Amino acid sequence: MSMPIADILTAMAGRRVLVVGDVMLDRFVYGRTERVSPEAPSLILAADRQEQMLGGAANVAVNITSLGGHCHLIGLCGADPIAAELAEELARFPDLTADLVKDPARSTTLKVRLVNPQHNTHLLRLDWEVTTPAAGAVLDQLTASAVAAVAKVEVVIFSDYLKGVLQPSLMSAVAAEAARHGIPVIVDPKGQDFTRYRGATVIAPNLHELSLAVGHTVPQDDAAVEAAAGEIIALSGAPAIVVKRSQGGVQLVEQGRTTARFQTLARRVTDVSGAGDTLVAALAMALATTAGMDAATRIANAAAGIAVAKKGTAAATVEELAEMLLHRHEHRISPKIYSATEALQKQVTAWQDEGLSVGFTNGCFDLLHPGHIWSLTEARSRVDRLVLALNADASVKRLKGPNRPVQNETARMTVAAALEAVDAVILFGSDTPLDLILALQPNVLLKGGDYNLDTVVGRHEVEAYGGRVEIIPYMPNTSTTEMIQRMGGIEAEKGGIGTGSVVPGAAVPSLAES
Repeated sequence: MSMPIADILTAMAGRRVLVVGDVMLDRFVYGRTERVSPEAPSLILAADRQEQMLGGAANVAVNITSLGGHCHLIGLCGADPIAAELAEELARFPDLTADLVKDPARSTTLKVRLVNPQHNTHLLRLDWEVTTPAAGAVLDQLTASAVAAVAKVEVVIFSDYLKGVLQPSLMSAVAAEAARHGIPVIVDPKGQDFTRYRGATVIAPNLHELSLAVGHTVPQDDAAVEAAAGEIIALSGAPAIVVKRSQGGVQLVEQGRTTARFQTLARRVTDVSGAGDTLVAALAMALATTAGMDAATRIANAAAGIAVAKKGTAAATVEELAEMLLHRHEHRISPKIYSATEALQKQVTAWQDEGLSVGFTNGCFDLLHPGHIWSLTEARSRVDRLVLALNADASVKRLKGPNRPVQNETARMTVAAALEAVDAVILFGSDTPLDLILALQPNVLLKGGDYNLDTVVGRHEVEAYGGRVEIIPYMPNTSTTEMIQRMGGIEAEKGGIGTGSVVPGAAVPSLAES
């Protein structure tokens, strides 16, 4: 029986992947193009900032760590200043172990992209690279390191950019060792000769790479892609081909026939740089859980859709995959529920990087009533994404009394995550959510109607970094305490932060008292 997607995503945590291939540094220079050079008929880029990140096989490795895995990266670099910058970037990822062989005869691959972000236009790309095939002692060292690493991982990726690392003898030795251990080998290919990849379990070309390999243009057509993939299977002996069809999605061909076809899930395309790396990394992480090819390809397709919506060479996360694939209706692993502040912090940053405003509100939300629904809906209408922080059970007891909450924190989180107005749910154990607010840095802090600006915890901190605070009016005659009184199960509490004594029929706050 196939493993559910939710279980695969959960099982991806801690998987070990070996990536062997061509590492590089990607640099993006952003600026405005408002003038033509007086020296030549070319645009002037008035640069105002630059970013750099890991590229090629190193970007595959970063994607592995972003999905919760541990990656062992083996590649080649020069003995130059760019190699030092590459090493600094690699050191930023604690779950990434890099063994880079230094070859003084070559330069470290650097790609510089000149970009006008206003129009999302790549104006020019500059490549510094040496593509001479690795040989002699350098190739021997690469091969020995890769073969030795196979026994410690659950899947192998060859990330081929034709920069010299993936020579046939190296790939043959690593594939043989992987076969001996019963682990899959995935190839992200380049070039025309796919016979080089004999011994691979899966080859994942894009449509252009597929066309080069079969010697003719392959159109965006299911039957044509299936036929071309069948040729690749015959040439390479690989039992499965995953064809990356850009806007046409992903097509899985096994033993010469299409077994799965997935439409693209990209909500918008911001930057396609590195999307193939993301797809291959997600495919590997899913296969490492022993998922079937169909489910693994579905997850890989979703990961690519997430990556192209971000700028630069970007990575997907398990939370983003759950959001996209589970459609927020899976109760065993809700994609909205976050157990760690760091994971939610990454999600909030990702939303903000996309230009979305993120709101934050908090409370106990013990027995959900119409006042809660109204106030959360109103809060969500003022922002693009809404984070709801729930008081943990111990915190509720301190605030409301020993008989509260009626529903434990797991039940309250499950119910809150089912609400359309809520985009993320997290617990906090302190009496106020100030530490969480400082960690997440939301654009808007939203509080219930019994507060004024001077009594809102976190107001000054949020305003200091440029955010704002808004008060949500409450709905009269809605109260958790009144519900408890009517049920006759618990004596009405007195006091509590933001609630005071509850008088039947009185207006009570909906975002503060819950």
